[in-house]
Amino acid sequence: MGSKVAVLGAGSWGTALALVLADNGHDVSLWSHRVELAEQITQHNENKQYLLGVTLSENIVPTSSLDEAVHNSDAVLVVVPTKAIRSVCQQMKSLLRQDQLIIHASKGIEPSSNKRISEMMTEELGEDIGGNIVVLSGPSHAEEVGMRQPTTVTVSSLNQECTIAAQDLFMNDKFRVYTNQDLIGVEIGGALKNIIALGAGISDGLGYGDNAKAALITRGLAEMAKLGKTLNANPLTFAGLTGVGDLIVTCTSQHSRNWRAGNMLGKGYDLDDVLEQMGMVVEGVRTTEAVYQMAQKYHVDMPITSGLYELIVHEKDPKRVVDDLMNRGKTDEIEHLT
Repeated sequence: MGSKVAVLGAGSWGTALALVLADNGHDVSLWSHRVELAEQITQHNENKQYLLGVTLSENIVPTSSLDEAVHNSDAVLVVVPTKAIRSVCQQMKSLLRQDQLIIHASKGIEPSSNKRISEMMTEELGEDIGGNIVVLSGPSHAEEVGMRQPTTVTVSSLNQECTIAAQDLFMNDKFRVYTNQDLIGVEIGGALKNIIALGAGISDGLGYGDNAKAALITRGLAEMAKLGKTLNANPLTFAGLTGVGDLIVTCTSQHSRNWRAGNMLGKGYDLDDVLEQMGMVVEGVRTTEAVYQMAQKYHVDMPITSGLYELIVHEKDPKRVVDDLMNRGKTDEIEHLT
């Protein structure tokens, strides 16, 4: 018998995960804070704004009522932008029960506080619930998940029983789910890959070739691992799906909104114009600011992140950012990682 699942966030990723859950026989309430979006999805049986061309299952019921979505659900899946996490958690706190499985599939770091998403949720929902939060992350374009193309992701929690429950909820023959006990590493990898994807897009926008992008991805992975190690993550996590896996898919595909945003920046577009034209949240922009702050706080050398911070915050010319990276002082490739 299927479960009842509330999916909070009717963007492309929330809609795609709702489809996975419906395919597994679960009854899904797909919540949007925008009444007009919920009505549009109901009318067309399709999320034309965020996941065009994918027909939704009859098991998916759109709603703009948070109470209706969360009430009597067995699990709550939060898939909203990082900047909306606290607000959504505050709204749903009084609606939750202790026995509900709480999962998030968002990727980012909060500027100023430098909190990971599970930490933000724990602050808003309380320690009793926070210790059981599960993160779902990995190389997974919503468009491909919506088309039922083979996809693999990872789930992680401080509570192993909750991790297994989330794995069981999502696992099927098109959506393979692994477990990983390293919650910090899984969240750090999912957040930081968006920064490097911005850089990869900028490199492509400038007209640089595969050599430059391969270097950017590889050295970007090194930055992810350095910060992760400082925060007590397992270095092996960054060799897995939520590290190098998510990095590859986000840096090399035009499905990636972070790559697309970076590509436009590399071609000379103004950041405000880029964000307006994207029409969706570009998490890498906000995360760059947060991770730059973390690098300063923990004294971690992250030249790619720092260069992108200068570009985004101080409007430094993209080509100058690349030139400065290439002209840094000599160093050893491996020594500073140990």
